[in-house]
Amino acid sequence: MRRRAVIRTAVLAAGLATTLAISVTSGPTAQAQDSAVSVRLLAFNDLHGSLQPPPGVRSQVKHADGSLVPAGGAAYLAAYVAQLRGQATRSLLYSVGDNWGSSALESAMFHDEPTVQLLDRMGVDASAIGNHELDEGYTEFRRMQTGGCHPVDGCRFGNTFAGADFPLLAANMEFDDGAPATLPFTVDYVEGIPVGVIATMPADTATMVTPEGVGGLRFTDELTAVDRTADLLDFFGVRAIVLLMHRGAEPVADNGPNSCEVTSGPARDLALRASPKVDVIFTADSHQQYNCSFPDPMGNPRVMMQGASHGRIISVVDVSIDRTTRDVLRDRASAFNQVVTHDIPPDPDIQALADSAAAQASRVGAARVASLSGDLTRDETRSGESTLGNAVADAQLSAGSGHGAQVALTNPGGLREDLLRGADGAVTYGQTYAAQPFGNTLEVLTVTGAVLKAALEQQFQPRGDGRVTERILAPSHSLTYTLNRSAIVGERISDLRVNGEAVDPAVSYRVAVNKFLADGGDGFDAFRTRTEAVHAGCDLDAFTTYLGTNSPVTPPNTDRITVVG
Repeated sequence: MRRRAVIRTAVLAAGLATTLAISVTSGPTAQAQDSAVSVRLLAFNDLHGSLQPPPGVRSQVKHADGSLVPAGGAAYLAAYVAQLRGQATRSLLYSVGDNWGSSALESAMFHDEPTVQLLDRMGVDASAIGNHELDEGYTEFRRMQTGGCHPVDGCRFGNTFAGADFPLLAANMEFDDGAPATLPFTVDYVEGIPVGVIATMPADTATMVTPEGVGGLRFTDELTAVDRTADLLDFFGVRAIVLLMHRGAEPVADNGPNSCEVTSGPARDLALRASPKVDVIFTADSHQQYNCSFPDPMGNPRVMMQGASHGRIISVVDVSIDRTTRDVLRDRASAFNQVVTHDIPPDPDIQALADSAAAQASRVGAARVASLSGDLTRDETRSGESTLGNAVADAQLSAGSGHGAQVALTNPGGLREDLLRGADGAVTYGQTYAAQPFGNTLEVLTVTGAVLKAALEQQFQPRGDGRVTERILAPSHSLTYTLNRSAIVGERISDLRVNGEAVDPAVSYRVAVNKFLADGGDGFDAFRTRTEAVHAGCDLDAFTTYLGTNSPVTPPNTDRITVVG
């Protein structure tokens, strides 16, 4: 049996005023005489409202032998959680963030209330906050947390909405005045022993979310927040500590769920540098799979792992906690990534929830909007272009033409699923929604040629570790240029042309972009230097209209960027 009591205690420590949430988990007293308590820690990440098994490239998991297996789906996720918890006397279940946002239609159509119900029913003990939890702003995030009907649409998935029955955490999310904007940690008691969990968001969250989404908020350094909060937990006598870090590594090779071939980068660096008081690290955001052990600053081994995304993998760490020291015995920890395959019976209660949401959404999602002569995918060519990206850019140029748009650009992060043609070439609204789920408004801006070039140069952004982050914006057919990756950052774009004419740095041009880019998202702050910004509708509406008008749509060429060097 598990029982939870939440105690809210004001804390003032290390200069941080915050709130402590404590959950109590009790297990059989027959184990009281054992010298160590065994606890199974479970985590999943980046669910993104996936109630049904995810489609497309995210529908499978790659095994070590290279084989692919279908995976995911809320009912199977819940069934595996129950199975894994049933194998252990004591367990705790975490999510590492992005539970909702960029969600499947069956969740997003109901403001992601079905996903919160799913997490409640699975018995999630705590969740990190990902950047996507803020897609609709802090006020909506708080509604998801505390409950209540949507202020505009009301409760669409039932008569009431109770909110999350678990704490949502971020130790480095603050209001502009420095006050904490949410709980930084929580503590569960297992057999009388406290197990603390800290969560962090990316310090650059403000560049990932629209300004409306993060208005009044700031995101501090992750390492500083982890170390400060670990010290605070230690002060309260909490020695066993888990970190839910919404930042992930990128593997250099994918050799299965339990391989560890990840590049150096922010996630790995944080894992190496975070306080040795942290015993286990679950990561998220990169949608990758790995199972690693890295030394902490004291040289002791520490698990760092991640389980793909969209409910396809559950990360499992079995730990032993010494009853005397109340700390994790690191040398006894064992970890594995459990693939959520479809070879066990799905959870019937969760299946009913998912089916209900899908049935209600299907009336909208099943509507045919166009046909394709070939798939539109996010597969990138050497130039960084993709057929889907270029098609979306062309659609946005078309939508903005009434406001004088000459060029359109769109960010690759806004494209979430490939657009695959059905047996008769059909494309449904549900598919187009999955490809562009954010509902961004389109903005047509006036910028000089110099600003347009500066924005394209920002496709290459230097990082603190000496490397460069590359984000190639999909260009409309009216824009061409030459790209030289071997040139120094800031001088990689040349021969920039609009409709075949060389761009004049002093001349003004009308550029259509989504509001995320217009407001400087993904580091493209050059777009803030603009005038005469006008709205041109919604990006999804622009895309569906373009597909329908030009049906059957032929995948566009990916030759708008010429690569040299």
